[in-house]
Amino acid sequence: MTARGLIIAAPRSGSGKTTITLALLAAFRRRGVAIAAAKSGPDYIDPAFHAAATGRPGTNLDSWAMPPDLLAAIAANNAAGAELVLVESAMGLFDGIESAPGRSGAAADLAARFGLPVLLVLDISGQSQTAAAVARGFQLHDPAVRIAGVVLNQVASDRHRDGAAGAIEKLGLKVLGAIRRDAKLRLPERHLGLVQAAEHDDLAQRLSHLADIAETQLDLDAIAALAAPWPDASATTTPINPPGQRIALAQDAAFSFIYPHLLSAWRAAGAEILPFSPLADEQPPAQADCCWLPGGYPELHAHSLVQAKRFREGLAHFAQTRFVHGECGGFMVLGAALEDADGVTHEMTGLLSHISSMKTRRLHLGYREAVLHAPCALGPQGAIWRGHEFHYASLTDPGRDHPCCDLTDGLGRSLGPAGLQRGLVSGTFFHAIAPQAGCPTTP
Repeated sequence: MTARGLIIAAPRSGSGKTTITLALLAAFRRRGVAIAAAKSGPDYIDPAFHAAATGRPGTNLDSWAMPPDLLAAIAANNAAGAELVLVESAMGLFDGIESAPGRSGAAADLAARFGLPVLLVLDISGQSQTAAAVARGFQLHDPAVRIAGVVLNQVASDRHRDGAAGAIEKLGLKVLGAIRRDAKLRLPERHLGLVQAAEHDDLAQRLSHLADIAETQLDLDAIAALAAPWPDASATTTPINPPGQRIALAQDAAFSFIYPHLLSAWRAAGAEILPFSPLADEQPPAQADCCWLPGGYPELHAHSLVQAKRFREGLAHFAQTRFVHGECGGFMVLGAALEDADGVTHEMTGLLSHISSMKTRRLHLGYREAVLHAPCALGPQGAIWRGHEFHYASLTDPGRDHPCCDLTDGLGRSLGPAGLQRGLVSGTFFHAIAPQAGCPTTP
Protein backbone atom coordinates (compact mmCIF):
# COMPACT_ATOMS: atom_id res chain seq x y z
CA MET A 1 0.00 0.00 0.00
CA THR A 2 1.39 3.40 -0.99
CA ALA A 3 0.57 6.09 1.54
CA ARG A 4 -0.02 9.76 0.88
CA GLY A 5 0.58 12.53 3.39
CA LEU A 6 -0.49 16.00 4.42
CA ILE A 7 0.62 18.42 7.15
CA ILE A 8 -1.98 20.19 9.31
CA ALA A 9 -0.46 23.50 10.45
CA ALA A 10 -1.34 26.97 11.69
CA PRO A 11 0.25 30.35 12.48
CA ARG A 12 0.42 29.61 16.22
CA SER A 13 -0.58 27.32 19.07
CA GLY A 14 -4.21 27.54 20.08
CA SER A 15 -5.50 27.82 16.51
CA GLY A 16 -7.36 24.51 16.62
CA LYS A 17 -4.85 22.19 14.94
CA THR A 18 -5.37 19.31 17.35
CA THR A 19 -9.17 19.52 17.22
CA ILE A 20 -9.23 19.64 13.42
CA THR A 21 -6.59 16.91 13.08
CA LEU A 22 -8.61 14.62 15.36
CA ALA A 23 -11.80 15.44 13.47
CA LEU A 24 -10.14 14.51 10.17
CA LEU A 25 -8.57 11.34 11.56
CA ALA A 26 -11.87 10.16 13.08
CA ALA A 27 -13.84 10.99 9.93
CA PHE A 28 -11.45 9.24 7.55
CA ARG A 29 -11.32 6.18 9.82
CA ARG A 30 -15.13 6.10 9.87
CA ARG A 31 -15.03 6.08 6.06
CA GLY A 32 -12.80 3.01 6.11
CA VAL A 33 -9.58 4.80 5.15
CA ALA A 34 -6.41 3.23 6.58
CA ILE A 35 -5.34 6.38 8.41
CA ALA A 36 -2.17 7.15 10.39
CA ALA A 37 -0.91 10.22 12.21
CA ALA A 38 2.28 11.86 13.42
CA LYS A 39 3.20 14.92 15.47
CA SER A 40 6.05 17.24 14.54
CA GLY A 41 8.46 18.02 17.35
CA PRO A 42 8.46 16.85 20.97
CA ASP A 43 5.01 16.05 22.34
CA TYR A 44 3.75 13.09 24.37
CA ILE A 45 0.08 13.96 24.68
CA ASP A 46 -1.13 14.58 21.12
CA PRO A 47 0.18 11.25 19.73
CA ALA A 48 -1.95 9.42 22.31
CA PHE A 49 -5.04 11.23 21.00
CA HIS A 50 -3.93 10.40 17.45
CA ALA A 51 -3.69 6.74 18.43
CA ALA A 52 -7.20 6.78 19.87
CA ALA A 53 -8.55 8.37 16.68
CA THR A 54 -6.73 6.08 14.23
CA GLY A 55 -6.57 2.80 16.13
CA ARG A 56 -2.80 2.55 15.54
CA PRO A 57 0.23 4.00 17.38
CA GLY A 58 1.09 7.61 16.70
CA THR A 59 4.65 8.86 16.45
CA ASN A 60 6.80 11.98 16.54
CA LEU A 61 8.86 13.40 13.70
CA ASP A 62 11.50 15.82 14.96
CA SER A 63 13.92 17.34 12.44
CA TRP A 64 16.23 18.75 15.14
CA ALA A 65 16.50 15.78 17.49
CA MET A 66 16.42 12.98 14.92
CA PRO A 67 19.33 12.55 12.47
CA PRO A 68 18.00 12.80 8.89
CA ASP A 69 18.31 9.08 8.14
CA LEU A 70 16.53 8.15 11.36
CA LEU A 71 13.81 10.74 10.70
CA ALA A 72 13.19 9.23 7.25
CA ALA A 73 13.06 5.69 8.64
CA ILE A 74 10.61 6.60 11.41
CA ALA A 75 8.44 8.45 8.89
CA ALA A 76 8.41 5.44 6.57
CA ASN A 77 7.67 2.97 9.37
CA ASN A 78 4.79 5.12 10.59
CA ALA A 79 3.13 4.95 7.17
CA ALA A 80 3.36 1.17 6.81
CA GLY A 81 -0.08 -0.18 5.93
CA ALA A 82 -1.65 3.28 5.73
CA GLU A 83 -3.37 5.00 2.84
CA LEU A 84 -3.26 8.50 4.32
CA VAL A 85 -0.97 10.06 6.95
CA LEU A 86 -1.76 13.36 8.65
CA VAL A 87 1.08 15.19 10.42
CA GLU A 88 0.04 17.70 13.07
CA SER A 89 2.42 20.63 13.38
CA ALA A 90 3.63 21.87 16.75
CA MET A 91 3.17 25.58 17.47
CA GLY A 92 3.29 27.57 14.20
CA LEU A 93 4.34 25.98 10.91
CA PHE A 94 7.72 27.75 10.79
CA ASP A 95 8.45 27.75 14.53
CA GLY A 96 11.78 26.09 15.33
CA ILE A 97 15.25 27.12 16.38
CA GLU A 98 18.29 28.48 14.57
CA SER A 99 20.06 25.40 13.27
CA ALA A 100 21.49 23.77 10.19
CA PRO A 101 19.16 23.91 7.16
CA GLY A 102 16.33 21.43 7.57
CA ARG A 103 17.20 20.79 11.25
CA SER A 104 15.18 23.53 13.01
CA GLY A 105 12.52 21.26 14.50
CA ALA A 106 9.76 23.13 12.66
CA ALA A 107 7.04 21.29 10.77
CA ALA A 108 8.10 23.31 7.74
CA ASP A 109 11.28 21.18 7.65
CA LEU A 110 9.13 18.08 7.15
CA ALA A 111 7.09 19.77 4.42
CA ALA A 112 10.24 20.75 2.53
CA ARG A 113 12.20 17.52 3.07
CA PHE A 114 9.40 15.12 2.19
CA GLY A 115 7.46 17.27 -0.28
CA LEU A 116 4.33 17.22 1.85
CA PRO A 117 1.68 19.89 1.19
CA VAL A 118 0.25 21.94 4.06
CA LEU A 119 -3.39 22.39 5.04
CA LEU A 120 -3.37 25.74 6.88
CA VAL A 121 -5.75 26.17 9.83
CA LEU A 122 -6.65 29.83 10.39
CA ASP A 123 -8.46 30.96 13.53
CA ILE A 124 -10.41 33.93 12.15
CA SER A 125 -11.98 35.08 15.41
CA GLY A 126 -11.74 38.87 15.48
CA GLN A 127 -10.96 39.20 11.76
CA SER A 128 -12.39 38.50 8.32
CA GLN A 129 -10.69 39.56 5.06
CA THR A 130 -7.46 40.15 6.96
CA ALA A 131 -7.14 36.36 7.12
CA ALA A 132 -6.14 36.54 3.44
CA ALA A 133 -3.09 38.62 4.33
CA VAL A 134 -2.03 35.95 6.82
CA ALA A 135 -2.56 33.22 4.24
CA ARG A 136 -0.58 35.17 1.64
CA GLY A 137 2.32 35.53 4.05
CA PHE A 138 2.38 31.76 4.46
CA GLN A 139 2.21 31.28 0.69
CA LEU A 140 5.27 33.45 0.12
CA HIS A 141 7.39 32.78 3.19
CA ASP A 142 9.32 29.71 1.97
CA PRO A 143 9.23 28.54 -1.67
CA ALA A 144 10.05 24.99 -0.50
CA VAL A 145 6.84 24.81 1.56
CA ARG A 146 3.58 24.58 -0.37
CA ILE A 147 0.34 25.78 1.21
CA ALA A 148 -2.23 23.61 -0.57
CA GLY A 149 -5.46 24.68 1.12
CA VAL A 150 -7.05 26.43 4.09
CA VAL A 151 -9.54 25.50 6.81
CA LEU A 152 -11.19 28.34 8.71
CA ASN A 153 -11.74 27.92 12.46
CA GLN A 154 -13.80 29.84 15.02
CA VAL A 155 -16.29 31.00 12.38
CA ALA A 156 -19.19 33.04 13.80
CA SER A 157 -21.63 33.08 10.88
CA ASP A 158 -22.10 32.46 7.16
CA ARG A 159 -21.27 36.11 6.50
CA HIS A 160 -18.09 35.81 8.57
CA ARG A 161 -17.07 32.68 6.64
CA ASP A 162 -17.85 34.19 3.23
CA GLY A 163 -15.86 37.35 3.89
CA ALA A 164 -12.70 35.49 4.87
CA ALA A 165 -13.08 32.68 2.32
CA GLY A 166 -13.72 35.05 -0.57
CA ALA A 167 -10.57 37.06 0.14
CA ILE A 168 -8.43 33.93 0.56
CA GLU A 169 -9.67 32.28 -2.63
CA LYS A 170 -8.63 35.36 -4.63
CA LEU A 171 -5.06 34.26 -3.78
CA GLY A 172 -5.64 30.97 -5.59
CA LEU A 173 -5.97 29.07 -2.31
CA LYS A 174 -8.94 26.77 -1.81
CA VAL A 175 -10.90 27.08 1.44
CA LEU A 176 -11.87 23.49 2.22
CA GLY A 177 -14.03 23.99 5.26
CA ALA A 178 -15.11 26.27 8.07
CA ILE A 179 -15.53 25.13 11.68
CA ARG A 180 -18.16 27.04 13.64
CA ARG A 181 -17.45 28.32 17.13
CA ASP A 182 -18.32 25.63 19.67
CA ALA A 183 -16.98 25.65 23.21
CA LYS A 184 -17.78 21.94 23.50
CA LEU A 185 -15.01 21.16 21.00
CA ARG A 186 -12.27 22.29 23.39
CA LEU A 187 -10.46 19.55 25.27
CA PRO A 188 -9.63 20.21 28.96
CA GLU A 189 -6.05 21.15 29.82
CA ARG A 190 -3.62 21.07 32.73
CA HIS A 191 -0.13 22.46 33.27
CA LEU A 192 1.69 20.26 30.70
CA GLY A 193 -1.00 20.51 28.02
CA LEU A 194 -4.18 18.59 27.32
CA VAL A 195 -5.53 16.17 29.90
CA GLN A 196 -4.26 12.84 28.62
CA ALA A 197 -6.31 10.72 26.25
CA ALA A 198 -6.54 7.78 28.66
CA GLU A 199 -8.18 10.01 31.29
CA HIS A 200 -11.23 10.80 29.14
CA ASP A 201 -14.03 8.32 29.83
CA ASP A 202 -15.98 9.88 26.97
CA LEU A 203 -13.17 10.02 24.40
CA ALA A 204 -14.94 7.70 21.95
CA GLN A 205 -18.00 9.93 22.03
CA ARG A 206 -15.87 13.05 21.61
CA LEU A 207 -14.14 11.56 18.57
CA SER A 208 -17.46 10.53 17.08
CA HIS A 209 -18.75 14.09 17.51
CA LEU A 210 -15.60 15.45 15.86
CA ALA A 211 -16.09 13.04 12.95
CA ASP A 212 -19.63 14.40 12.57
CA ILE A 213 -18.25 17.96 12.51
CA ALA A 214 -15.71 17.00 9.84
CA GLU A 215 -18.35 15.32 7.70
CA THR A 216 -20.63 18.37 7.74
CA GLN A 217 -18.18 21.30 7.86
CA LEU A 218 -15.10 20.11 5.94
CA ASP A 219 -14.65 18.90 2.35
CA LEU A 220 -13.06 15.55 3.16
CA ASP A 221 -12.69 14.43 -0.45
CA ALA A 222 -10.88 17.63 -1.43
CA ILE A 223 -8.64 17.47 1.64
CA ALA A 224 -7.66 13.86 0.88
CA ALA A 225 -6.93 14.87 -2.72
CA LEU A 226 -4.34 17.41 -1.51
CA ALA A 227 -2.09 14.68 -0.07
CA ALA A 228 1.21 13.86 -1.77
CA PRO A 229 3.14 10.56 -1.87
CA TRP A 230 4.65 9.71 1.50
CA PRO A 231 8.46 9.22 1.61
CA ASP A 232 9.65 5.71 0.78
CA ALA A 233 11.18 3.45 3.39
CA SER A 234 14.89 3.87 3.94
CA ALA A 235 17.41 2.04 6.07
CA THR A 236 18.76 3.92 9.06
CA THR A 237 22.38 4.09 10.13
CA THR A 238 21.43 5.56 13.51
CA PRO A 239 20.10 2.61 15.54
CA ILE A 240 18.21 3.10 18.78
CA ASN A 241 19.41 0.18 20.84
CA PRO A 242 17.26 -0.92 23.80
CA PRO A 243 18.56 -0.38 27.35
CA GLY A 244 18.05 -4.08 28.03
CA GLN A 245 16.66 -7.28 26.58
CA ARG A 246 13.66 -7.16 28.94
CA ILE A 247 12.66 -3.64 29.96
CA ALA A 248 10.46 -3.04 33.00
CA LEU A 249 8.43 0.01 32.02
CA ALA A 250 6.36 1.94 34.57
CA GLN A 251 2.98 2.62 32.94
CA ASP A 252 0.00 4.21 34.66
CA ALA A 253 -1.53 7.65 35.31
CA ALA A 254 1.66 8.82 37.03
CA PHE A 255 4.10 7.47 34.41
CA SER A 256 2.95 7.78 30.82
CA PHE A 257 5.37 9.94 28.82
CA ILE A 258 7.33 7.55 26.62
CA TYR A 259 7.88 8.23 22.93
CA PRO A 260 6.24 5.63 20.67
CA HIS A 261 9.23 5.52 18.31
CA LEU A 262 11.48 4.44 21.20
CA LEU A 263 9.20 1.55 22.10
CA SER A 264 8.95 0.56 18.43
CA ALA A 265 12.73 0.66 18.02
CA TRP A 266 13.32 -1.36 21.17
CA ARG A 267 10.85 -4.01 20.08
CA ALA A 268 12.31 -4.08 16.56
CA ALA A 269 15.71 -4.76 18.13
CA GLY A 270 14.25 -7.79 19.89
CA ALA A 271 13.59 -6.31 23.34
CA GLU A 272 10.55 -7.22 25.38
CA ILE A 273 8.59 -4.46 27.13
CA LEU A 274 7.24 -5.50 30.55
CA PRO A 275 4.76 -2.88 31.84
CA PHE A 276 4.06 -2.52 35.54
CA SER A 277 2.13 0.01 37.63
CA PRO A 278 3.71 1.74 40.62
CA LEU A 279 0.29 3.21 41.50
CA ALA A 280 -1.05 -0.35 41.78
CA ASP A 281 1.93 -1.08 44.07
CA GLU A 282 3.52 -3.41 41.54
CA GLN A 283 7.24 -4.17 41.57
CA PRO A 284 9.42 -4.14 38.45
CA PRO A 285 9.09 -7.64 36.94
CA ALA A 286 11.83 -9.87 38.33
CA GLN A 287 12.87 -11.16 34.89
CA ALA A 288 13.64 -7.65 33.60
CA ASP A 289 17.23 -6.50 33.22
CA CYS A 290 16.51 -2.75 33.13
CA CYS A 291 13.83 -0.48 34.61
CA TRP A 292 12.58 2.73 32.99
CA LEU A 293 10.45 5.28 34.86
CA PRO A 294 8.99 7.70 32.28
CA GLY A 295 7.75 11.19 32.89
CA GLY A 296 4.15 11.96 33.70
CA TYR A 297 2.28 13.41 36.65
CA PRO A 298 3.71 11.88 39.85
CA GLU A 299 2.96 15.15 41.68
CA LEU A 300 -0.76 14.42 41.26
CA HIS A 301 -0.34 10.95 42.76
CA ALA A 302 2.39 11.55 45.34
CA HIS A 303 0.32 10.27 48.29
CA SER A 304 -0.39 6.99 46.47
CA LEU A 305 3.28 6.57 45.62
CA VAL A 306 4.22 7.03 49.27
CA GLN A 307 1.81 4.21 50.15
CA ALA A 308 3.17 1.90 47.41
CA LYS A 309 5.62 0.03 49.66
CA ARG A 310 5.96 -3.07 47.45
CA PHE A 311 6.91 -0.85 44.53
CA ARG A 312 9.44 1.13 46.56
CA GLU A 313 11.05 -1.94 48.11
CA GLY A 314 11.04 -3.84 44.82
CA LEU A 315 12.63 -0.93 42.95
CA ALA A 316 15.36 -0.59 45.59
CA HIS A 317 16.14 -4.31 45.33
CA PHE A 318 16.12 -4.14 41.53
CA ALA A 319 18.55 -1.19 41.51
CA GLN A 320 21.19 -3.18 43.39
CA THR A 321 21.99 -5.25 40.30
CA ARG A 322 20.35 -3.62 37.25
CA PHE A 323 20.02 -0.23 35.58
CA VAL A 324 17.17 2.04 36.66
CA HIS A 325 16.53 5.30 34.80
CA GLY A 326 13.99 8.05 35.44
CA GLU A 327 12.97 10.81 33.05
CA CYS A 328 11.45 14.04 34.43
CA GLY A 329 8.57 12.74 36.60
CA GLY A 330 10.43 9.46 36.95
CA PHE A 331 13.50 11.41 38.06
CA MET A 332 11.40 13.18 40.70
CA VAL A 333 10.21 9.82 42.08
CA LEU A 334 13.79 8.52 42.29
CA GLY A 335 14.66 11.43 44.59
CA ALA A 336 14.44 11.76 48.36
CA ALA A 337 11.21 13.77 48.40
CA LEU A 338 8.67 15.60 46.26
CA GLU A 339 6.88 18.78 47.35
CA ASP A 340 3.49 19.10 45.68
CA ALA A 341 1.72 22.30 44.55
CA ASP A 342 0.11 22.69 47.99
CA GLY A 343 3.48 22.65 49.73
CA VAL A 344 3.04 19.14 51.17
CA THR A 345 6.27 17.13 51.10
CA HIS A 346 6.06 13.43 50.22
CA GLU A 347 8.86 10.94 50.77
CA MET A 348 9.96 9.32 47.50
CA THR A 349 12.15 6.28 46.80
CA GLY A 350 15.45 7.85 47.92
CA LEU A 351 17.50 6.05 45.28
CA LEU A 352 18.87 9.50 44.44
CA SER A 353 19.33 12.34 46.94
CA HIS A 354 17.59 15.37 45.39
CA ILE A 355 14.31 17.00 46.42
CA SER A 356 11.97 18.36 43.77
CA SER A 357 9.13 20.84 44.19
CA MET A 358 6.00 21.90 42.32
CA LYS A 359 5.06 24.62 44.84
CA THR A 360 6.74 27.49 43.02
CA ARG A 361 6.15 26.75 39.35
CA ARG A 362 8.81 27.75 36.87
CA LEU A 363 8.70 26.63 33.25
CA HIS A 364 11.80 24.83 31.94
CA LEU A 365 11.35 24.36 28.20
CA GLY A 366 13.54 23.74 25.19
CA TYR A 367 15.64 21.41 23.11
CA ARG A 368 18.64 19.81 24.80
CA GLU A 369 21.68 17.75 23.83
CA ALA A 370 23.07 15.45 26.52
CA VAL A 371 26.52 13.84 26.79
CA LEU A 372 26.57 11.01 29.33
CA HIS A 373 29.12 11.12 32.16
CA ALA A 374 29.09 7.38 32.85
CA PRO A 375 27.36 4.22 31.63
CA CYS A 376 23.65 4.16 32.41
CA ALA A 377 20.42 2.93 30.81
CA LEU A 378 20.80 5.54 28.04
CA GLY A 379 24.15 4.20 26.91
CA PRO A 380 27.92 4.21 27.57
CA GLN A 381 30.02 7.10 28.80
CA GLY A 382 30.22 9.77 26.10
CA ALA A 383 27.00 8.76 24.34
CA ILE A 384 25.17 11.74 22.87
CA TRP A 385 21.38 12.08 22.82
CA ARG A 386 19.14 14.87 21.65
CA GLY A 387 15.83 15.57 23.36
CA HIS A 388 14.11 18.26 25.35
CA GLU A 389 12.96 19.54 28.72
CA PHE A 390 9.38 20.51 29.55
CA HIS A 391 8.58 20.77 33.23
CA TYR A 392 7.49 23.18 35.95
CA ALA A 393 9.28 21.40 38.80
CA SER A 394 12.47 22.76 40.35
CA LEU A 395 15.07 21.25 42.67
CA THR A 396 14.96 22.68 46.17
CA ASP A 397 17.87 20.39 47.08
CA PRO A 398 20.22 19.44 44.22
CA GLY A 399 21.37 16.30 45.99
CA ARG A 400 24.84 14.89 46.54
CA ASP A 401 25.09 12.32 43.74
CA HIS A 402 27.24 12.53 40.62
CA PRO A 403 25.81 14.37 37.58
CA CYS A 404 24.32 12.10 34.93
CA CYS A 405 25.26 14.20 31.90
CA ASP A 406 26.34 17.54 30.51
CA LEU A 407 23.62 19.53 28.74
CA THR A 408 23.63 22.14 26.01
CA ASP A 409 20.57 23.90 24.70
CA GLY A 410 19.35 23.77 21.12
CA LEU A 411 21.71 26.59 20.13
CA GLY A 412 24.74 24.78 21.55
CA ARG A 413 25.09 26.91 24.70
CA SER A 414 26.32 25.01 27.75
CA LEU A 415 23.84 24.44 30.55
CA GLY A 416 26.39 22.56 32.64
CA PRO A 417 26.04 19.25 34.48
CA ALA A 418 22.51 17.91 34.84
CA GLY A 419 20.65 15.00 36.33
CA LEU A 420 22.07 12.64 38.92
CA GLN A 421 23.56 9.17 39.03
CA ARG A 422 24.33 6.82 41.90
CA GLY A 423 25.58 3.38 41.01
CA LEU A 424 23.15 1.82 38.54
CA VAL A 425 20.47 4.47 39.15
CA SER A 426 20.27 7.55 36.92
CA GLY A 427 17.77 10.28 36.26
CA THR A 428 17.34 13.66 34.66
CA PHE A 429 14.65 16.16 33.66
CA PHE A 430 15.91 15.62 30.10
CA HIS A 431 13.59 13.57 27.85
CA ALA A 432 15.57 11.50 25.33
CA ILE A 433 14.34 11.50 21.73
CA ALA A 434 17.19 10.12 19.62
CA PRO A 435 20.88 9.20 19.78
CA GLN A 436 23.10 11.06 17.37
CA ALA A 437 24.70 9.51 14.30
CA GLY A 438 27.73 7.34 15.02
CA CYS A 439 27.00 7.32 18.74
CA PRO A 440 26.78 3.91 20.48
CA THR A 441 23.70 3.52 22.70
CA THR A 442 24.25 0.12 24.28
CA PRO A 443 25.22 0.59 27.97
